[in-house]
Amino acid sequence: MVIVLALGLVSVACTVGLAVHAVGFHRAQVRETLAGIGRYGFRGQAAPGDGTNAARSGKILPRIDGLANGIGGVAAGKLRGLREDDVRKELRAAGMYGLSARRFIGYRVLAGLGLPLLWLWHAATANSAPVQTVLGLLFAVVIGWQGPVLYVRRRAQRRIDEIDYQMPELIDLLVTTVEAGVGFSGSLQMAAERFQGPLGDELRLALAEQGMGLSTEAALANMLERAETPAMRSFVRSVLQGETLGVSIGKIMRDLAEEMRKRRRQKAEERAQKAPTKMLFPLIFLILPGMFVVLLGPAIIDTLKMLGGG
Repeated sequence: MVIVLALGLVSVACTVGLAVHAVGFHRAQVRETLAGIGRYGFRGQAAPGDGTNAARSGKILPRIDGLANGIGGVAAGKLRGLREDDVRKELRAAGMYGLSARRFIGYRVLAGLGLPLLWLWHAATANSAPVQTVLGLLFAVVIGWQGPVLYVRRRAQRRIDEIDYQMPELIDLLVTTVEAGVGFSGSLQMAAERFQGPLGDELRLALAEQGMGLSTEAALANMLERAETPAMRSFVRSVLQGETLGVSIGKIMRDLAEEMRKRRRQKAEERAQKAPTKMLFPLIFLILPGMFVVLLGPAIIDTLKMLGGG
């Protein structure tokens, strides 16, 4: 019982540390890592109360981060399926630039070990049944190990969808400014100042890379690597082909704008066609039973009364 209690206390400490880091790491680490880039014009979306949370967790975060980095460095070389390049790509797709791949792997390992230990401590103190303990342990292992990955992938998918949705507006703005006589780099600068959200962050980061010495083509290629969507792929490839072949950027942007509009229309039609199929489950299992009870219930009751009276 003493060993179980000790393991439970350790798991509670790890879980509390993870919770504190989940609140503050994204804000504090992004500001610290991108402080140098800020001098070149990149500005992410500021979150309210950023300095307060950073100061509150400033003493705990370095120790937890150091522990996670050490565990992540060991786990990345020992466990299969934990390649740093793949993890880094998913983190960039999710917009979590301030979180390194090793640190994420370390926190994933800590969560995969801490939640099962916490459940064992709870089961031991609550005198849970053996079946309940085993099932809860399996559930805690799955949630602790797969939960961070599912969160990152869901956030990356939501971010990519938002970027893909905003791309036609970006192309329209570039068409207007380029045909008005503004250079392509100047058009990107105007778009970066106007757009908010993930697409605006990607544009500002690409402009920051240009300020550091990268060419426009290299900065756009890096932006495609961070947010690889069909619309972004068409945009970057069209610009690169236009620069290579010497075609007018304005004509390329206008053709690309028409293609983006057609793609958005096709995607809307595809979602509309999927709607009846998605409505079958709630219609059959949730709506129709209630309608049958309301419509047929009185008739069935009257029929039973007549049969019983006869």
